[in-house]
Amino acid sequence: MPVWKLHGNGRTVEPGAVVRPDERLNWPATIAVGVQHVVAMFGATFLVPVLTGFPVSTTLLFSGIGTLLFLLVTRNKLPSYLGSSFAFIAPVTAATASAGMGSALAGIVAVGVLLAAIGFVVQFAGIGWIDKLMPPVVAGAIVALIGFNLAPVAWDSYQQQPLPATITLAAVILFSVMFRGFLGRISIVLGVVVGYLVTVVLQLVTGEQLIDFAPVADAAWIGLPEFHLADFASPGTWSVIAMFLPVALVLIAENVGHVRGVATMTDPSVNRSTGRALIADGAATTLAGAFGGSGTTTYGENIGVMAATRVYSTAAYWVAGSAAIVLSLSPKIGAVFNTIPPGVLGGVTTALYGLIGIIGIKIWVDNRVDFSRPVNQYTAAVSLVMAIAGFTMVWGEFSLGPIVLGAAAALVIYHLGNLVARLRKTGADDGGPIPAVGQLGGDPLDSDPR
Repeated sequence: MPVWKLHGNGRTVEPGAVVRPDERLNWPATIAVGVQHVVAMFGATFLVPVLTGFPVSTTLLFSGIGTLLFLLVTRNKLPSYLGSSFAFIAPVTAATASAGMGSALAGIVAVGVLLAAIGFVVQFAGIGWIDKLMPPVVAGAIVALIGFNLAPVAWDSYQQQPLPATITLAAVILFSVMFRGFLGRISIVLGVVVGYLVTVVLQLVTGEQLIDFAPVADAAWIGLPEFHLADFASPGTWSVIAMFLPVALVLIAENVGHVRGVATMTDPSVNRSTGRALIADGAATTLAGAFGGSGTTTYGENIGVMAATRVYSTAAYWVAGSAAIVLSLSPKIGAVFNTIPPGVLGGVTTALYGLIGIIGIKIWVDNRVDFSRPVNQYTAAVSLVMAIAGFTMVWGEFSLGPIVLGAAAALVIYHLGNLVARLRKTGADDGGPIPAVGQLGGDPLDSDPR
């Protein structure tokens, strides 16, 4: 069991000080901070399985297990919560529709294995090669295209129940601009709550069944989650896996950004854990995908909690991970989340998928990408159009979807374009270090640790 030094008097954090990863407050305070982390991660973590059709309880279980595994692999030096990654939504949705859940899980496993392998390379060779492979213009394009590719999915849900969808969307936007700090960071969750309550009222007023509560009544209070196995044997699986691989680039950006943020606020030596963070997230994603959970990533929402509380103790994350495991053992909780109506999902995903795209654009803005250079213009332009339009290439039973085509286009255009531009001296892009992928929602002054 890890041992932490008590910070100060164990009750308060002195002005200008932080509770370091190897320190803790007293246990009641540590548990309270851990509960905050559960609340911060919960909304985004349960939304991913709801949107993809995966079991909510299973995702919560592997989210908790993944967090504890992350702490072990990083030797208890890197505070982080591993929640569901939104980067998986597009490939999972496409893979489930074309080849089934088992094939989608195989794709998640493939991303996890690839991410862990990259982590081993980073641990021994450093991260400079990733900076060169994926400079800001490429990273921003890949993050943006994953979000914008999902626009038709949001519309499909939205048009099923337009009124609840519109109210949900309006609530998400209103809460995000009304509140600062923690409440601003959970504006998506608050919007879902408002939309759900509105739908319940509409059902009572109109008599139309908009939400089916029967599964909630039938579900047990305590029980094991529902497990599904990854399927590598189906003919369509291997063509499906290709569309998942670009997700690894997003997970790298998220993990590296998280490590750098924590290092800035605590100790520069934390950066040495970058390789271990990638290995740990890869292992957690592989484990989740193998048995029916969603792929994981380090969470910006929890970075915000740490920045606000100045408590970077890994003890709080042991509490949070354990709490998630306990919550996953209630099928009734999972059944409640599965009753969220399509209109509410349509409203929240209209905002959410757009925000994923905007995070990519934010990477360009933060890193001052020079769009007067043709190589940058076409890197972004071609990859985004491919993703939004749904470009697909098919060879027999093997196909490449819009995400993999868009990501490949961004990498090829940037690197080959720069090679030509340098040879011809027509204005190559100098790239830069890998950018951090920001969180969704909240006031950046309160929550951005950089």
